[in-house]
Amino acid sequence: MGVVWTLTAGADEVEAPAPAPSTATAETDGATPPKLLPWGATPEAVDEGAPGATSSSLAASGADIAPRNKTGPHVAEPEYGPKGYTSEDRTLEYSRSSVPPQPPVSMLTEPVPGLSLPVKYHYSSAYQFAETNGTFANLVIGKPNLADDDYHSLAEIAVQSADGRQIVEVGWTVDRGVNGDEDPHLFVYHWVNGTPSCYNGCGFRQYSSNVVPGDTLPFGTAKRFGIQSYNGDWWIAYDSEWVGYFPGWLWSGGYTKSGLIQWFGEVAASTSEPCSEMGTGYYPDDYSAARVGSISLINGPEPAIQVDASSPDSYYPVYGAVKLSERTFRYGGPGAC
Repeated sequence: MGVVWTLTAGADEVEAPAPAPSTATAETDGATPPKLLPWGATPEAVDEGAPGATSSSLAASGADIAPRNKTGPHVAEPEYGPKGYTSEDRTLEYSRSSVPPQPPVSMLTEPVPGLSLPVKYHYSSAYQFAETNGTFANLVIGKPNLADDDYHSLAEIAVQSADGRQIVEVGWTVDRGVNGDEDPHLFVYHWVNGTPSCYNGCGFRQYSSNVVPGDTLPFGTAKRFGIQSYNGDWWIAYDSEWVGYFPGWLWSGGYTKSGLIQWFGEVAASTSEPCSEMGTGYYPDDYSAARVGSISLINGPEPAIQVDASSPDSYYPVYGAVKLSERTFRYGGPGAC
């Protein structure tokens, strides 16, 4: 692999396109985001690649995102795409699925009535307990090898209540069951009272006309992801645009500030010793390992992250995490094989 990971050029380094028009409709309840992105920049349209472009071709062209290949399956329901979460006290280590992991280039099968397959979650994470309006960070977008017997390998940021039961998430995932290929794709997710929802839906309101959850992301670059509470809703930002938001009514208006922030890699596997890669496939003591950097808290204290890694049924985690500063850590690994 041996790739040197770099943050793509900022919008102020190139001639910026016109701001993306709002797609606010009755479906979006007419809500509008903050005038500035969480990191203080004015929203600008992302550089789109061709529909169906691969992650590698996006990176080669310098594009920020591309519409997902519409010929592949895209199913949001939880039984198709299990999802874990991690916090200091309420880490989800196991769940069940009625859909087997999808082998490469296969079509998604229907859930099997009565089938209950074990799903085991592995994490490499950083966290900080803090009351904030959200967070943003630069995430290196990898293309980890996903073993045939596993469900997904992803990286995300998560804004949670202090008890970990209310969660808003954004990140990238390699998940054949959800996206129909082995490229990294943008995803959003949320939990209400500890109950999972679904990928890229279940109340999420689209705002951008360019960036849609499920779109393909460029491999080998770092992009900025953000979550911000604004006027009672939780807004999602990617690169240079507001993507959309989770309405506050999903939590009956009772969840507007964080108590805990998490940034982490996650592998959903069929075993306690999965063969799937996490991040870029390198252990965190290698410079080429996946990195989460420039971590910032919105209307909160200065970042002071702690790192952790865990695997179910194992004293030694399959993947690792190494803190580089109060705002930066590396994580991941090649898996147990």
